[in-house]
This record gives sequence, C-alpha cells and structure tokens, in this order.
Amino acid sequence: MRYLDDGPMGYFYEEIEIGQKFITRGRTITESDIVQFAALTGDFNPMHTNAEYMKSHMMGQRVAHGMLTLSYAVGQLYQLGFMERTVLAFRSVEMKFSAPVFIGDTIHVEIEITDKKEARRMGGGWVTSDVKILNQDDKTVQSGQMSLLIALKEA
Repeated sequence: MRYLDDGPMGYFYEEIEIGQKFITRGRTITESDIVQFAALTGDFNPMHTNAEYMKSHMMGQRVAHGMLTLSYAVGQLYQLGFMERTVLAFRSVEMKFSAPVFIGDTIHVEIEITDKKEARRMGGGWVTSDVKILNQDDKTVQSGQMSLLIALKEA
C-alpha cells in the first residue's frame, strides 16, 4: 500500500498480537466539551445541559453524553499512534455505559487485543479488542468491544 504522507506509521496487522495492551493518557471532561457536543449533535437533553434540572435528579449534576465519552475514547486511542495510517476501517463498536461521567472527570482508555482474522482481499485483517474507559478513580464508566480493519504490511 502506498501512502502520500512520510510521517510516522502505526502497526500493521502482522505486528499486532493477541493479548497486546494499550493504555491512553487521561483527558478531563469540561463544561465546554459538553456544550460543544450538544451543539454539534443537537442533543440538548437537560441531563447534559441544564444544571438546575440536574440538582434534583438522582445523579445530582450534569453528565457528559455517553457518545461524547466514547468519541473521546476513540480519539485517545488514535493518539497512541498504533493506528496511524494503517487503520483502513472501523467495523464495529459495542459498549455498555456503566457509570456517569461528570464535568471535571478525567477519563483514559485501556484496550486488549482479543482476536485477529486476516482479510487479505480487503488488504488487511480484522483486529478485535476489549475496551474499557475508566475515570480518575479507575472506575469503569464504559466497556465493550471494537473491531478495526488494519492494513497488511505486505499489501
């Protein structure tokens, strides 16, 4: 496969091993993140955008959108560099939302490669991993699996 950029390259399919783990740095969720995500998506649910409403809610304060948290997790994983210009497609993600993420929480992501299946005709292989998004107290706020198509080195 020919690339137009001479920058760093991520891992090719052949270089990824079952059992391999990756851990991202942390990222703190801000009020601005929530407001901007609401504006981008149109999801102005008062759980995310109305501080007064949430004072009487069982959570007691505004919570980040679950999809905001997941979106940041994908970005954090990409920043690790192992997918840099070698990821061909994002096939699937299945996540369970286990705990709220509040303004001021700092999240990070841990993944473990659990399966690989070569897809030579597509120029790569499917890589499946378990994903955990944790907060600053190491409490899992989301968990699940994702599958990516990663380029073959030989292609």
